[in-house]
Amino acid sequence: MISLRPSRFDELGLRRAMSDRLLPLLVAAMAFLAALALAGWFGSAALARHWQEGAGAALTVQVPQPGDPAAQGETTREGTRLASVLALLTGTPGVASVHALSDQELADLLKPWLGAAAGRMAIPIPAVIAVHLTNAVMDLDPLTARVSAVAPGTVVEDHGVWIRRLSVLARSMQACAGLALLMVAGVAAAVIAVATRAGLAARREAIEIVHGLGATDRYIAGRFAARATLLAAVGAALGAAVALPILLTLAQMAAPFAGPPADSGNPVQDALAALPPALWFALPCLPIGAAAIGFVTAQSAVRRWLRRLP
Repeated sequence: MISLRPSRFDELGLRRAMSDRLLPLLVAAMAFLAALALAGWFGSAALARHWQEGAGAALTVQVPQPGDPAAQGETTREGTRLASVLALLTGTPGVASVHALSDQELADLLKPWLGAAAGRMAIPIPAVIAVHLTNAVMDLDPLTARVSAVAPGTVVEDHGVWIRRLSVLARSMQACAGLALLMVAGVAAAVIAVATRAGLAARREAIEIVHGLGATDRYIAGRFAARATLLAAVGAALGAAVALPILLTLAQMAAPFAGPPADSGNPVQDALAALPPALWFALPCLPIGAAAIGFVTAQSAVRRWLRRLP
């Protein structure tokens, strides 16, 4: 038997009932917001990991009167408080590197608060030693006691308190990003449901005729779901494409907080490298997720509507 129906025949008139203009644009806006939420999620995770691995394994040692003789040693260059503390820290197990900040480095650190006169102050400034550990989890009490015995008054500061606060901040940002993502998904589902119901209302007579001629609920719901899936996927792809240059700009701005920025000489390549790798996988998933939401939402809306038919 030869079928007289064209291959792309739209017996339900879905191209008129569910326009390819408004719904894709609305889904594109939702996908744009979802891309920003995903960037916030992965960016917060990357920053928290960098802070924990970097600042979490670092100490700051302040040595007052660094040129005075140490409590144990002679009044020579090797016996100063600063030299003795440096020697002690260098030979301590678990210490990866030790660096005593120069006068210029100290002046640069104080310049934001004291201005250009930071390097010409007459008041004594303690020497500052930056210490990097091989393991962020280290008992500092024995080290503090040994340093105080060599140079009394020396202050050993770890960054644990700040790291914990920053970790709480990062987790809060992730929670906000996750909540925003859920809200965007809910709004997208609501938009698709409204568009589907509007299409059902616009084509009610045609649907009733086709249904009366023997079309099953599964067939009618499948046609609506296919249309909604296509429009949602196209809209989400458009939203992700629009969000990509904005995400690259934000990633470049946040790169100094996550480590040394890439400098390959190619600005485009550096911008692409600044984006978290996980986000490159998540962005293509937006059209897939939008298509799934469109399919499930349209199927549910149409089947509920058909059950109410006489």
